[in-house]
Amino acid sequence: MNEILDLLKKIKRIHFIGIGGSGMCPLAEILHAEGYELSGSDNNESDILKRIRDLGIPVYLGQRAENIEGAQMIVYTAALLKDNPELVAAKQSGIPTFERQKLFGAITTMYSNCICIAGTHGKTTVTSMLTQIMIGAKKDPTAVIGGKLPLTNSYGVVGHSDTMVCEACEFVDTFLDLSPDVSVILNIDEDHLDYFKTLDNLKASFTKFANNATKAVIYNGDDANTLDAVKNVTDKEFVTFGLEKTNDYHAENVDSESSAFPSFDVFKGEEMLGHIDLSIPGEHNVYNALAAFACAHYSGVAPQEAIKAIEEFKGAGRRFEILGEFDGITIADDYAHHPKELEATLNAAMKMGYKKVWAVFQPFTFSRTKMLFDDFVKVLQIPDRCVLTEIMGSREINTFGVYSSQLVEKIPGSVMFETFEEIARYVTDNAEKGDLIITLGCGDIYKAAKIMVDILRNR
Repeated sequence: MNEILDLLKKIKRIHFIGIGGSGMCPLAEILHAEGYELSGSDNNESDILKRIRDLGIPVYLGQRAENIEGAQMIVYTAALLKDNPELVAAKQSGIPTFERQKLFGAITTMYSNCICIAGTHGKTTVTSMLTQIMIGAKKDPTAVIGGKLPLTNSYGVVGHSDTMVCEACEFVDTFLDLSPDVSVILNIDEDHLDYFKTLDNLKASFTKFANNATKAVIYNGDDANTLDAVKNVTDKEFVTFGLEKTNDYHAENVDSESSAFPSFDVFKGEEMLGHIDLSIPGEHNVYNALAAFACAHYSGVAPQEAIKAIEEFKGAGRRFEILGEFDGITIADDYAHHPKELEATLNAAMKMGYKKVWAVFQPFTFSRTKMLFDDFVKVLQIPDRCVLTEIMGSREINTFGVYSSQLVEKIPGSVMFETFEEIARYVTDNAEKGDLIITLGCGDIYKAAKIMVDILRNR
């Protein structure tokens, strides 16, 4: 990290390999605003590339060794294959070359109020919500978000204050590269066990993340795994949130039954600070709102300013994102890929008054599907209809012997198709006016949603 910071003091010209990634783009924007000369490359055109070019940053389409010429530092996305021609050339050139997360970590040291939001579930929603609060409260934050914030139509924000809000992902311990002033833990659940192997190892990483905070740890006081992770953390200010009255910030009079969009009173200790009517569905979002509120209040945002922004927040990209109503059928898209996330999202969907709810799910990684198989079977019975794709293996080879067809055998009435086109045709042929179709998963299942939108638009 010091190596990158020292280098940034001496150089001007940086090249980003894979600049179109949602995690790369905000870092490029931050350095561009700091006056660095940037270039980038990617393989596919996208809205992000257009945004980057609009800033005056040249972007090469297609990745070739000559693209790195003139660079004094090279940053690459972790998604690259090892034989990527630019990455190979970078490593042979002697130009200092760093994976994106290392640069991200260095950037977080530049802010004296860096709030890093971690947890198995809810990171993107809380990071987005807190960013929106900070913007509304004129705190001029910088932000790096794992999803698109509709308010800014971007994955990040370039501010000019000492406040940074960023999503801190635990996968392969990347969040340990960050330098939080405030570490936020939303919850800890069994996930990424292909890397962590055991829940205890996962909790130990969250303990390190909490210990890295220079000022405070803000955490879910109702979550047993989180309590376990922070119990040996010392020399920090501790702030808790949750539904239990023992928390520093807690909710009372929660109403999640009369509407899919919960409402509640927010308290700090005995003092009621206000009433919140959420514009995002699901009881799990009461926790997310409390987390964002606690972080904002800790940072000096007035309660009513925080409440106003929370109530106006309509969600982040791919987080129960309503794509529209077409031919009387509503289509939504969601990033949920863990059974707990699916359960929360599908329970919210079932309360929204639709005639039928169609869940179109793309399982992600063989290890997660195998380890949590019974949990997937249980939660995928919540919707009226369940449609599955084959498992997206991503970085894994299927040494686990697990297939979506095995899920279909256990989930009554469910079906599976090989291609998004087959799925889109089947669902749109059978869905009726008044139904909700929601695509679910952290892979590329959103493409199926787009195909269904096109089919229904042209009907």
